[in-house]
Amino acid sequence: MGTPSNRKPVFRIVLFLVCAVLIFLGLNTLYSFTNTLRQLDVIELERDQWQRPSDVLRALDLREGNTVADLGSGSGYFTLKLAPAVGKQGQVLAVDLRKLSLFFLWTRALLRGQHGVHVILGDEDDPRLPAGSVDSVLICNTYHEFSRPEVILKRVNQSLHAGGRLVVVDRAPRPVADQRAAEHGHEVALSVVEGDLRQTGFEIVSHDDHFIDRHVDPQTDDSWWLVIARKP
Repeated sequence: MGTPSNRKPVFRIVLFLVCAVLIFLGLNTLYSFTNTLRQLDVIELERDQWQRPSDVLRALDLREGNTVADLGSGSGYFTLKLAPAVGKQGQVLAVDLRKLSLFFLWTRALLRGQHGVHVILGDEDDPRLPAGSVDSVLICNTYHEFSRPEVILKRVNQSLHAGGRLVVVDRAPRPVADQRAAEHGHEVALSVVEGDLRQTGFEIVSHDDHFIDRHVDPQTDDSWWLVIARKP
């Protein structure tokens, strides 16, 4: 067996290697994290060119001090735009099922000083919004993901005060010749959603069945609709 004096150099070498590996892993994680933040900014700048975010915000009819919910917030594309619209006295409730997306959203809001943003981890049938205290709700590119939309809409209705507004934006069904989106359920008909809204107690204020018409590739056009509803 080695003497204590012989074991000390070996221990120090092992400790140094362990520390070096931990530092490397930490730096690599930090690099991946900051790189993801940069990529999100780039992707969202491109999305600004076709998503018509200012028109979506206008449809929500927001005021200073309002509480607005972004249902299906992802990493914060709309949430970070909603925060300035409701001001420092307002609140944005960002709801998503994915913890990682909410973590990136929370980080981005913190870096921008948007302290009125609150992340909420929802579940499949409950966005966990406070009852009767929300002024407007946005559901963009998320409705088609709902397995039981009538349950979600009832929860949304309960969260809104009388006269509160709901804006839904999603992809319209593509031509039968293009089965890719249909097979994956990444689209929903405006007429179906309007029927769901009426069944759950909403009034239709207006709709635009060609809110976005985007040419994606030579064979496919990407068409989105927008509907505005209110709680009576």
